[in-house]
Amino acid sequence: MKPAGTFAVLGYGRFGQAFADLLLRAGHRVRAFDPRADVPAALAAASMAAAVVDAAWIVLAMPVPHMRDALQALRPQLHAGQTVLDVGSVKMHPCAMMDELLGAEIAHVGTHPLFGPLSLARGERPLRTVICASAQHPLAAGQARVLFTALGCEVIEQDPDSHDRAMANTHALAFFLAKGLVDLGVDDDMTLAPPSFQGLKHMLAAVRGDAGHLFAAIQRENPYAAEARSRLLGSLESIHRKLLAGDDDSDGSLAIPGSPGVVL
Repeated sequence: MKPAGTFAVLGYGRFGQAFADLLLRAGHRVRAFDPRADVPAALAAASMAAAVVDAAWIVLAMPVPHMRDALQALRPQLHAGQTVLDVGSVKMHPCAMMDELLGAEIAHVGTHPLFGPLSLARGERPLRTVICASAQHPLAAGQARVLFTALGCEVIEQDPDSHDRAMANTHALAFFLAKGLVDLGVDDDMTLAPPSFQGLKHMLAAVRGDAGHLFAAIQRENPYAAEARSRLLGSLESIHRKLLAGDDDSDGSLAIPGSPGVVL
């Protein structure tokens, strides 16, 4: 197992920066490369090759649509003994790309840290991370578990398909709702917001705190997100029609049920 070592963080956007800070606070050595971002001089590598040359871990922290080009450029720089992990919010496409482009020669593992810059800044605990093992590199998944556990995370192991199905009904729908509410301006003035809105307020703040490109990636790169959005829109439209019809709701279809297992 090798939880320690130098990390090459490729991509220094909002999450890349936050993850690099988390690694540094845990005592790891970090080098970062991102031609589109201002990387502090103490961490900056002059090139991707310079970032990864002695790194034990290579962290793919760029937007998912840029990952294929990055992996193709990265592959000639890698050698056995290094482990590549991605930190994207979807897993099927990144994991398939790593299997295809890194193969059996370079160890790799898919990960999805279920936290972001805001939750780290707030000191929220416990942190959680999903690990999606490659069938070609089960040892890398075990090493990633040790790493994230040492960083203070609860680790959840899932296959990429199950991960993306679950995220479509949680992550993707939360961002979809938040985007609609933000575009409507519902959080511009919270003066009269009742306590029941506080959960939505927290969700909107979390979404606003993420990188701008993340919304499209979560919706377009997750193959199950479109179906989840369609089901949500169909449910809302059905509720809307029932309210307009003015029925007496004798069947209770307009009531909001309590949480399962909770007795009031």
